Amino acid sequence: MSSIKPIRSEQDHAAALARIELLMDAEPGTSEATELDVLADLVEHYEKKHFPIPRPTPLEAIRFRMEQAGLTPRDLIPIFGSRAKVSEVLSGKRQLTLSAARALHEHFGIPADVLLQPQVNDEQSQTQVEYKRYPLKEMAKRGWVRDMPRIEEHAQELINELISRTGCDRAAAIGLYRKNDHARANAKTDPHALEAWCWQVLATANANLPRAAYAPGTVTPQFLRELAQLSWSNEGPKLAKEFLSQHGIPLVVLTHLPRTHLDGAALRLADGRPVVALTLRYDRIDYFWFSLLHEMAHVGLHLGSTGCAGFVDDLSLRDTGSAESDPREAEADEWAEEALIPRDIWTTSLVREAPTPAAVEELARTLRIHPAIIAGRVRHEQRNYKLLSHYVGMNEVRRHFQ
Repeated sequence: MSSIKPIRSEQDHAAALARIELLMDAEPGTSEATELDVLADLVEHYEKKHFPIPRPTPLEAIRFRMEQAGLTPRDLIPIFGSRAKVSEVLSGKRQLTLSAARALHEHFGIPADVLLQPQVNDEQSQTQVEYKRYPLKEMAKRGWVRDMPRIEEHAQELINELISRTGCDRAAAIGLYRKNDHARANAKTDPHALEAWCWQVLATANANLPRAAYAPGTVTPQFLRELAQLSWSNEGPKLAKEFLSQHGIPLVVLTHLPRTHLDGAALRLADGRPVVALTLRYDRIDYFWFSLLHEMAHVGLHLGSTGCAGFVDDLSLRDTGSAESDPREAEADEWAEEALIPRDIWTTSLVREAPTPAAVEELARTLRIHPAIIAGRVRHEQRNYKLLSHYVGMNEVRRHFQ
């Protein structure tokens, strides 16, 4: 286990994240796994201090708990006494009484200190509170918004500028990526940071649109198969971006914000053009190709024809059961897997039982895909992330998008 140091600066934070990426495949019980756990705790402590998530307002806390527990306004009638009072509370027109706050805490587990905060009635003041919840300092550091003294005082202006660059109107953009019913999203995700990342993706795509128009129906299983076979080249990631551009689809590579736990997204510009985005938080060839094909499958299967709706994905949750409520995630997984390694070939391949280097390379030649994809599939199925580690192409993707 390498020497672990406290995280006290941005450089320490970046070094710890890089080390965590290298240790992600550590087997439980090993010194590497212990180091990974310690580093993860240190990073979480640093991010809580330097990238804090503001405490929710009472109304936000009630709405979140309702969504989390599948509650409807009818379920709150015993708390407030009538449907009309519930409606007034949820619309921000009625203040919480002490007895109602106590009942919400006892019956729904909402923290008392959140419910007993001073409440904001004025709609404009409430909006200002919302705007200040975005990680403006980090966004300014990355050049997503203008930097200025006392940046929080200009939150509404800066966020509206960012939204305007997406090409979407404010109504279509605000609040779109907070609900988890259309995303394989980590429960620890900061929804405001996630929104900001999505807006910057759309703004980047909107400023760098491919010359080719996008034709609905372009993305089919055969299209994904052609895309996957570009992995055969050492320049595969760059060729993938060019291939998608030729079909009118922007591919945006944008590092995730702290507390977003994000691998990729399939979004849509205001004119209906799809946008695929990747964070490359795990800089490996096998991870790049599965992430890309998964998001492209969402484009082909699920994105609507208008608006800016989309999917955001933490693919590390793929086998945790967290996305069981949304079959669209499983459908996207299936399309991606089939495009990379067709099921009939995979189920009869000797590489599943005897994953030798020779077997990996032979199947890769047969399918005309990068050996990392074969190695990644074997490692994923066997849950053995030390197996074939020299094949997965560590630190071989990000360089294509400098």
